[in-house]
This record gives sequence, structure tokens and C-alpha cells, in this order.
Amino acid sequence: MKVILSTSNPNKVREIFEIIDLDIEWVVKKIEVEEDGETFEENAIKKAKAAYDLYGPAVADDSGLEIYALDNFPGVKSARFMEGVDYSVKNAKILEMMKDLKADERGARFSCVAVYYDEKPHVFKGVIEGKIAFEAHGKNGFGYDPIFIPYGYEKSMAELSREEKNKISHRAKAFRKLSEFLSEM
Repeated sequence: MKVILSTSNPNKVREIFEIIDLDIEWVVKKIEVEEDGETFEENAIKKAKAAYDLYGPAVADDSGLEIYALDNFPGVKSARFMEGVDYSVKNAKILEMMKDLKADERGARFSCVAVYYDEKPHVFKGVIEGKIAFEAHGKNGFGYDPIFIPYGYEKSMAELSREEKNKISHRAKAFRKLSEFLSEM
């Protein structure tokens, strides 16, 4: 089975390949799509459909960090927040925005929507709840991982091993559901 994986993020590609253990011929393609949806699901469907229209069966996802005290910011704009700036700067900016918030006011979640498109969208969602740290820690993750501490852990996502992260992350949850779906095809 040949499936297009529509992403330009090499970190996502690595994680997805580590999560999905199926006999699939993945073809990674960067498809330019304006991510103007109001939800992760809208953006993921739009990306997957664009790839499907060009190449056939395709997978795409959209994901991001939602911070409750900041009205779910950066949300669907997670990748485009301070676009072109390194995530260490983005993380520092978020920590600055939250500097006056107490520990019990720092709730957040990572959300991921993965879509398999083959004439219609098949949607799979994953969420991990946690909180925003008071300072960034760790080098193992990417994006906002250094400032996000999953509930039940004392370490940030960027301090977890890849194996640990791929068991609990929002992306792992969504792509495991997708993997189950694909394994039944």
C-alpha cells in the first residue's frame, strides 16, 4: 500500500514512522496549503485532501498547543506563532506571557488530528493534558515540548525519551488510531 504523507516537518515524519509500524510505502510530500481553518480538524482535512487530489491516498495532520489561561492560544496558529523564529524564542515568549500565573493556572493540552484521505476524510484525534512549566527543560523533543509537562510526570515532553513520548503524546494517540484503521484495510 502506497500512502502520501503530507508534511514538511522532519520531526513529525520521524515520530510518525516510529509510531506506525505497518507495511506501508510512505511517500513524503510537502504540499503547500493555506492553513486557514478554525480547528485542527479543518486544517488536517484540507492538507490531506490537497495531497489526495494530487497523488492519491494521503495522510496529513494538524496539531498544536492550547493554553487554557491564554484562551487556548496559540492553538491552530501554533506553528505560525512568531513564524520564522526559533522555538526557543517562541517558548520564551509564552513563558513571559504567563510569568504571573500560578502553578494551578498553567493548564494546557497538546492536540493532534490525523486524517487519512481516500475519496473522503477519516479523522483520528489525540490529546494529552498537562501544564506549562515555569521554564524550558530538555533537548529530546521539538516545538513546544520543553515547556509542556504532561500530567502524571515531573519532566517536560522534551526530557522524556522518544520511546516514552511516543507512548503518551497527542500525535501517538492520533496516529495509533490511524494505524489501527489502516491495518484493517
